[in-house]
Amino acid sequence: MVFVKQSTGLGEPNPLDNWHEIYGRTFTAGGFFGTQRIYSKDIKAIQHIMRNDQLYLKPPVMRNILKSILGEGECVMVRFCRFKRLRTITKFFQNPAFGPNEIRELTSTFFEKSIEMRDIWNSRITAEGFGKIDSVYWLSKVTVDIIGLTGFNYHFNALNDPDQTNELNRAFTTMFRSSGGWTSAWMPLLAALPQTVQQFIRAVKCIQRQCRELMMESKAFLAATGEKDNGWSTKNLLSLILKSNMSSNTPMSDVDAIAQIPTFLIAGHDTTSLATNWALLELALHQDIQSKLGEEILSVRTAMPNVDELNALPYLDAFVRETMRLHSPITTLNRVATQDDIIPLTYAFTDRNGIVHNELPVRKGQLIHLTLHQVHTDKSLWGPHADEFRPDRWLNVPNGVQAIPGVWSNLLTFWGGTHGCMGWRFSVTEMKVFLFVLLRSFHFELGVPKDELTVLKMASIWQRPSLKSAPMKTELPLIIRPFKV
Repeated sequence: MVFVKQSTGLGEPNPLDNWHEIYGRTFTAGGFFGTQRIYSKDIKAIQHIMRNDQLYLKPPVMRNILKSILGEGECVMVRFCRFKRLRTITKFFQNPAFGPNEIRELTSTFFEKSIEMRDIWNSRITAEGFGKIDSVYWLSKVTVDIIGLTGFNYHFNALNDPDQTNELNRAFTTMFRSSGGWTSAWMPLLAALPQTVQQFIRAVKCIQRQCRELMMESKAFLAATGEKDNGWSTKNLLSLILKSNMSSNTPMSDVDAIAQIPTFLIAGHDTTSLATNWALLELALHQDIQSKLGEEILSVRTAMPNVDELNALPYLDAFVRETMRLHSPITTLNRVATQDDIIPLTYAFTDRNGIVHNELPVRKGQLIHLTLHQVHTDKSLWGPHADEFRPDRWLNVPNGVQAIPGVWSNLLTFWGGTHGCMGWRFSVTEMKVFLFVLLRSFHFELGVPKDELTVLKMASIWQRPSLKSAPMKTELPLIIRPFKV
């Protein structure tokens, strides 16, 4: 397992691809201090770990990361998932399409901010008829704005705050740009170097303080108005928690409620932002796909369709699914066994002594890496072109993928089971709105030569677009031209 940033050329094989090719679907590899780590893309093994999520937990190093950001928030989430005290919030997110009224309001917010970003991009187009933008920069800002409004009715104003005068926006940006904080969480020995983590810690403390102020303001508003109806003014994550507390015999404490705000910020930021960046990259690389998707989007008579109209666009749906398949923001999921167990396997493996095993024995404390990206590109499941970007595959889905136990679309992008991402509908709808707005306005081309593009990987878990000239930075330069009908 690699605990630092690394980059590979776009389209180059992932080291895990090579390992699976050599050693099979399930294998072990040496780790630190003589430990043995298990790597698997076996579907039955993934199903077993997903079903037994109380036996297979996040490893301590990951909990260090979450605790460094959320304080007690990470522990809070574990407790509430276990005792199901987030029933009200879970119902909000897991309700099909969030319910017709909620999704209508959500979609209007998505469109409002997408159009705002589109107008900013339009202003970058010069007299020469094109403009240059870094989509990573702008999509990060628009998703922050949307999360603020839908999460706790807060205006980050990130799109129009280049100097970051908004304190919470500044702190949030600092936290995710501060490599020191993330590195020290992965490698605790570095935490002894104050200069490495000082910026990160200040940002986290600022976020926690601002979250307390937001909660106090929301409590005062609810107390003053007595709002217990279903008006959208209180249909955000924080208000749902507080309203639930007003009618609950076992209310969530203020500390626990505050912890949910940064949790929602972090969980909701990267997925859509990263996926949309990969989507724009694929559009720039495949002009035929861009033309086909643009034609479908332009066939819609309204500039702001509702969610049902968006979901009725088959090629847009296929394009989003293919992006989430090939460019899942999370490529590897790590779990540690809390007790000895036997994991069933779809495919047997042969150990170094030549003995064939149909099951995999694991010891308490053993680390398991579920290689999700390799499931999404397994040719035995997806066909001979599994490593290629082909949205049309979703118009005739291979039978073999039906066994993949994800919460959405036979993919593991949002995981599954009781710990599946509650906000997957939020993320998918948000991404569709971004693409709908942008492709009605712009034509996309690469802003750099293709061989300059790289994939930045962090700890073998996240993958982000980057450049060879700045391999440790996330960026995606694109050329935009006004779309001409």
